[in-house]
Amino acid sequence: MVDTQHPLTLLLNGSVGDREVCKIQYHFGEFGNYSLVVKTLSASTKTVSCDLVINEGPINSYLPILFAFLVYMGILAILIVGRLFMKIDPVRNWVYKKMNHRETDRLINSELGSPNTTDSINGDPTLRLRSTASRQRLRFLDTFRGLSLIIMVFVNYGGGKYWFFKHESWNGLTVADLVFPWFVFIMGTSISLSLSSMLRRGSSKQKLLGKILWRSFLLILLGIIVVNPNYCLGPLSWDNVRIPGVLQRLGFTYLVVAALELLFTRAGAESGTLETPCPALQDILPYWPQWIFILMLEVIWLCLTFLLPVPGCPRGYLGPGGIGDFGNYPNCTGGAAGYIDRLLLGEKHIYQHPSSSVIYQTTMPYDPEGILGTINTILMAFLGLQAGKIILFYKDQHKQIMSRFVIWSIVMGIISAILTKCSKEEGFIPINKNLWSISYVTTMSCFAFILLLLIYYLVDVKRLWSGAPFFYPGMNSILVYIGHEVFENYFPFKWKMQDSQSHAEHLTQNLTATTLWVIISYLLYRKRIFWKI
Repeated sequence: MVDTQHPLTLLLNGSVGDREVCKIQYHFGEFGNYSLVVKTLSASTKTVSCDLVINEGPINSYLPILFAFLVYMGILAILIVGRLFMKIDPVRNWVYKKMNHRETDRLINSELGSPNTTDSINGDPTLRLRSTASRQRLRFLDTFRGLSLIIMVFVNYGGGKYWFFKHESWNGLTVADLVFPWFVFIMGTSISLSLSSMLRRGSSKQKLLGKILWRSFLLILLGIIVVNPNYCLGPLSWDNVRIPGVLQRLGFTYLVVAALELLFTRAGAESGTLETPCPALQDILPYWPQWIFILMLEVIWLCLTFLLPVPGCPRGYLGPGGIGDFGNYPNCTGGAAGYIDRLLLGEKHIYQHPSSSVIYQTTMPYDPEGILGTINTILMAFLGLQAGKIILFYKDQHKQIMSRFVIWSIVMGIISAILTKCSKEEGFIPINKNLWSISYVTTMSCFAFILLLLIYYLVDVKRLWSGAPFFYPGMNSILVYIGHEVFENYFPFKWKMQDSQSHAEHLTQNLTATTLWVIISYLLYRKRIFWKI
């Protein structure tokens, strides 16, 4: 059996003198059967020919994806046609007879359009209009969050066992590497908007700081519980408890970024009443203490990453260890980042099966949610915070908001191009999700600003899309994330497959599980049940 993700080089050496006989580079297909035929053409000159023979052709492993796409497009088409039919008076009247008026309005506005606000606002029409506008304005944020979350759930469930739905072994990007930083980014955006709203309503900073501390504590506690499942296996041993994790990193990042915004926010900055020497930077200059703090964190990350001496490893090592780099540094996985985690947390309290072990056969434990990478996660959330400030400063000025999103995306893209030299392996700082390198953050924020721009344009500006179905899990993100982790191995989210090597079966199971969480979040939305921390 050989790997079909990457092209392979077959090298045949002679038994005498270890002389290279032939060399073939080939990209094998899944479930294909191949033979290497070696023939001696001339005994005197020792000329040898090597031919690769296909005994059984590989399958087209992408057909299940095409079929799944067509199924979901069919469902979407049915919903669109249903919405068009609801605009026809006879059909609408028939539906009104079969359903009570309130439920019909709810179906039209919630399932096929924008969320209904008449249930919660029954007073002044002015208040109703103001509330509806506010909810609609923020709808694109929940859509962005929900899109990130649903992709995260899908790839965590296996992604149909396709390599591009798995995390990259070390340097580089796959679809699976996109979603966590996007979730962090939109968390930063939400921090800016929510704190601004609460401060305008008269909440004291001391009270808000208490809420921030409590929410961070709950996220970290839930994270430790979720990443250490021990269902029906007896008491959990403290000797093997994993400390870092996704929710833990979210909790700590939220604590730092929210506290930073709360402590250094300035009255009148968002309304534009503060005078700044450069009006084009009015959403940046009033917050210069925050930028200095973030830059100091990045200096710390750079110094620790490239200057910290790691026993047995070259200074500034960013490789995977194992057989990477010709096996010269087998115990140096992650360089300073891995060393800090092993030193402060202990080898048994971090992730034991890093993605680098697949290709590079690393034996050292390494945690992609470790301590050092949290610094750049804070940077990612802070860039999301900046997006929130743009929305606040340029409220209802759609062109200004979208143009600044484009500018930020371009700036982040240029920084990424410089750091990586537009290559996977040869840059100053390669894109690496395991390390959460600076180039990874700038690249992900470049994509995030563009994606946020597109969703903002479709959902808020033109209102061509209600955000469904991603809006619903975005409204219950913590519940969906924890739920999909806890019930991952339970029916109907998982069942025993007849062919564990089949992409079709894996994709069916993973899409079914992901779709179920979308349906659950939709039903919770209809019942107005939201789990907030």
